Amino acid sequence: MAIPYRAEVQRVLVITLVLNILVTVLKAIIGSLTGSLSLVADALHSATDGVNNILGLVTNHLSSPEPDRDHPYGHQKFEAIGALGIAAFLGIACYEIIQGAIARIFTDVDPVQVTLMELWILLGVLAINIGVAVYERRVGHRIGSTILIADAYHTMSDVWITISVMAGLIGIWLWDIQWLDLLLVFPVVILVAQSCWAVLKANLPWLVDEVAIAPEAIQAAALEVPGVLNCHSIASRGMMGRQIFMEMHLVVEAADVKTAHDITEQVEDHLNQKYGPARINIHIEPPSYQSDQVDYRPETD
Repeated sequence: MAIPYRAEVQRVLVITLVLNILVTVLKAIIGSLTGSLSLVADALHSATDGVNNILGLVTNHLSSPEPDRDHPYGHQKFEAIGALGIAAFLGIACYEIIQGAIARIFTDVDPVQVTLMELWILLGVLAINIGVAVYERRVGHRIGSTILIADAYHTMSDVWITISVMAGLIGIWLWDIQWLDLLLVFPVVILVAQSCWAVLKANLPWLVDEVAIAPEAIQAAALEVPGVLNCHSIASRGMMGRQIFMEMHLVVEAADVKTAHDITEQVEDHLNQKYGPARINIHIEPPSYQSDQVDYRPETD
């Protein structure tokens, strides 16, 4: 993403975050007043939109992360830790809602009661959701921001959920069909759980140092640079598009240190162009150290 666009992306994400918080609070309040578990679950799903906005803001801010003395590898694991905490909260909330729904099946509880005014408020909430999705998608396509486009699609999923929940509440308001609320709880909670899993899947690789790029792919790219004879003991971590760390051993065709250094810089430039932002540590070895061991293996006695 071009640097001038980062400020615009941040502005859009802040606006949508404020609107998503408003939507979440309104749904939660009306869900509490009416006793509708499906609307409470919908509020939880709207909260995941806000979570996406926060993670998008952090990612946008750290798209060119600067390390410091205490964090020489940057600060992006803080984002992953925060995301895991949010995912844990969503998981616990899903469990509580499901537990409440099951309890309603087997026990007598107060019926869901919804008024026309509350339905009108929900219609306004739905309009906000649609406006946010259209706004994000339009700006995202205009400036080429994958963060905004992805967030717009997530917000549109919230729109369809809200429409379904409203249909159920209208059925309760018109014909007092109480089982509609319980019927809608479970699919909404499943969608929230899917969002929770998506957050986990996107951030766990940071914390467990999962391989970012196949060693064979890195080796093939390095061997494209003139002067590289062999590339082995390759390791990588991080995530493509954010920040990648690579380590490798190179055997190069060079008569002096200066030539060898120039070749390694060409390798670094080539890998950065191919895979995005990367910090690369290259260990130069003599020709006798050539190896067929592509991936990193600790040395054993």
